[in-house]
Amino acid sequence: MGAFTMGILRRLLLPVMILGVSGLAQSPTYHLGRTPTAEEIRAWDIAISPTGMELPPGRGTAKEGAQLYVRKGCSGCHGPSGAGGKAPTLIVTKGAPTKPGAMPGMDMGIQPPGLMAVSAPYATIMWDYISRGMPLGKEGTLTPNEAYALTAFLPFKNDVIKSEDEAMDAQSLPKVQMPGREGVLPPPEWKHGTPRLQGYP
Repeated sequence: MGAFTMGILRRLLLPVMILGVSGLAQSPTYHLGRTPTAEEIRAWDIAISPTGMELPPGRGTAKEGAQLYVRKGCSGCHGPSGAGGKAPTLIVTKGAPTKPGAMPGMDMGIQPPGLMAVSAPYATIMWDYISRGMPLGKEGTLTPNEAYALTAFLPFKNDVIKSEDEAMDAQSLPKVQMPGREGVLPPPEWKHGTPRLQGYP
C-alpha cells in the first residue's frame, strides 16, 4: 500500500476514531422517558411575569370567584370566610389578626401574615400562584376563567378592587394597584444573552 493510499486512509479513519471516542465519553442512555410533545411543553410553560404578558385569554369577576371559593374547596383549607383555617389567611377585616397557617408548604412565599391579596406586589403573582398551585392536591386543574375569578375575589374581599362585578382579564389584572407594590422596584429589563443577575456568569 502506497504512502498516498495510507494518507487517504488516515484522513478517512481519523474522524471515525474521534467520533467513536467521544461516543464512549458520553453518558449512557437508559431508554427511560420520551421527548415531550409541543402541547405538553405549552402546558408547562406557565410562568407569569408582573407585566402579565403571558396571561392567557379568559375573564372572571369577584362574584364568580365567591362561588368558586366554596365549590372548589378553598374554604376547607383557608376557612369559610377566608380566615381561621389551617392554611394562611386570605381575607381579613381591618384590624383583625392574621396568621401564616399551620399547613407545611402553604406560606405562599409571603411570611407572616401570609395575606397574599395585600402583600403581593402584583395581582399577576396571585393569578400565577392560584393557577399553578391550587386547589391543594388538584393543582393545575383550574381553567383560566376560574383563576381570574378567584384572583378577583381576593382583592375585592380585601378592599383592593371596589366592585364584585369588575372583570379581571389579561388586560385589567396587571393594572390592579396592589397595596404591596409600594417600595417594590420592577424587575430590570433583560436582553437576550446577558446575565439575569449582576455578577452572575
